Amino acid sequence: MKGIFGKMKTNILEKGRKYNLIDFIKIPFQISPGFTLIKIINQIISASIPSIQVLVTASFIDTALAIFNGSQEYNSIFLPLTWMMLIILYNYLNWSFVSYINLKLEMKMTEIFRTGIVEKRSRLEYRHIEDNDSWDLITRTCTDPVGKINGGFENILGAINIVIRVFSLLAILITQVWWAALVIIGISVPLFLLAVKGGKATYRANKEAEKHTRRATYLHNVLTGRDNIEERALFGYTENLNGKWFDKYEEARKINLKVTLKYFIRIKGSSLIMVIISIFIIGVLLFPLSDGAITPGMFMGLVTATLGLIQMMSWNLSWITSELAKSREYLKDLTAFMELSEQEGALDLPEETEKMSFESIEFCNVSFRYPGTDRDILKNFNLKIEKDLHYAIVGINGAGKTTITKLLTGMYDNFEGEIKINNKSIREYKQAELKAIFSVVYQDFAKYYISFKDNILLGDVNHTDEDKLSDVVSLLELEETIAKLPQGMDTYLGKIKEGGMDLSGGEWQRVAIARALYHPAKIRILDEPTAALDPVAESNIYEMFGKISQGKSTIFITHRLGAAKLADKIIVIHDGAVAEQGSHEKLMTLGGIYAEMFESQRSWYQCEV
Repeated sequence: MKGIFGKMKTNILEKGRKYNLIDFIKIPFQISPGFTLIKIINQIISASIPSIQVLVTASFIDTALAIFNGSQEYNSIFLPLTWMMLIILYNYLNWSFVSYINLKLEMKMTEIFRTGIVEKRSRLEYRHIEDNDSWDLITRTCTDPVGKINGGFENILGAINIVIRVFSLLAILITQVWWAALVIIGISVPLFLLAVKGGKATYRANKEAEKHTRRATYLHNVLTGRDNIEERALFGYTENLNGKWFDKYEEARKINLKVTLKYFIRIKGSSLIMVIISIFIIGVLLFPLSDGAITPGMFMGLVTATLGLIQMMSWNLSWITSELAKSREYLKDLTAFMELSEQEGALDLPEETEKMSFESIEFCNVSFRYPGTDRDILKNFNLKIEKDLHYAIVGINGAGKTTITKLLTGMYDNFEGEIKINNKSIREYKQAELKAIFSVVYQDFAKYYISFKDNILLGDVNHTDEDKLSDVVSLLELEETIAKLPQGMDTYLGKIKEGGMDLSGGEWQRVAIARALYHPAKIRILDEPTAALDPVAESNIYEMFGKISQGKSTIFITHRLGAAKLADKIIVIHDGAVAEQGSHEKLMTLGGIYAEMFESQRSWYQCEV
């Protein structure tokens, strides 16, 4: 049995599969068949209670009246009274029981379904992250996926509950006043169709509003987050950005309000009609009551049943149907999300570096443009990088320097020409192999709010080497930083955990570089991670990085040239191609692009040509 369930769990999220409403039951059942089955059975029981309650209420009232009239013994009241007490006890205890089951099911869903969504997102090709439409789809699908599936499951159960309640109450009503039941059914069908239409319109409005909501959320974080508090106080931009946030918020609100208001008016107008009909039906029931065709207890039961049906048909059914229609739209998004192309091997751990070697990288007539654009970032780009040398790739912003990093690390493979590593096409390398070859410190390097130690250990998830960790810390002169942390290297960084400590910008940069150094990569790349520092501080960081990377191949990517002097070879990128290459002295003698750039930046550095 365990093996069967294990197999089912691996098939919850599948590419090429069209998800539909049945998946709101199928997915929870695959993840936790026991809790799902309990919820379904409990829902059926709960749906039957109102009809049982009508009959019990009728029996209790009729028995009480009979005792009052002397036609029955006092002890005859005990049976309907016992039933009433059992119903009350069930309703009282059921809430706590259902809450417990919901919690356990949510935990299972989070463990399996949410993990599956996160893994799928992690496997996506990088181009989907940079595409606005794809990113909107990813955001809608990945925002609270467990809540949306559980919500759809609850809506399905709610629909089952209503169907059982309606048919059981209609059955009671038909036995007494058959035409009243037909009238209610006749009114309910248009309400049902209206609710479906309204649910679809609401979800589509939410999709459009989500674009504005995402921007409003970003501005909200800027206005309230800790990271921006200094600049908020210094520049006083709160009022200005607050206006921009309000504009985006209002755009989203108006879109949702327009659809919701129109839907609400239609539903409440239909509900008013149902209320009038219910009053009419109750009035008509007075005639068989006065003729003795129905007992007072049954009259009260039928009145309760009629009012219950009106509540369900005029509001509950409409709301559930609308929610199901919205949930169905989410399943369409889930289907489209699962169809997004993936990077093969994206989740694979880096290959053991002992198995890898590095001799050279060669770009052969490489041309590349980002998807959805018509400008070549690289055009007939040719470059050879050899082992054990330090390279500096320089150029103005937008010249294509970072694009080279993205191509080397396999983020994009839709380039023309050929990129070879050790004379082997990069397209023939697995992601695990590329992860082992390259270690990168990006300009927007990550700040992980975990312990100081774990921040560095993330650089090599295959091994933990305390001696190597100590060496990296020493090389980057981080001992002083660690000394001021309350728990040393075990101190959590950032302010999201009690006792956590934040670091300065320069300290965070050193931690990011330490992570790259801890990685046993063959090639280390610094992709302008020090752009926020002053030029002299940047040069110092690059000089330190170069010294501690002896025996490794390194690539410095920068638009500032103080660090370029440290390289064995400088590559100047211009208009998507290599314009110049050579040592600092050679390029200065050449008097071309590099010499002009360096002369314009000379005053930034305390150095001589």
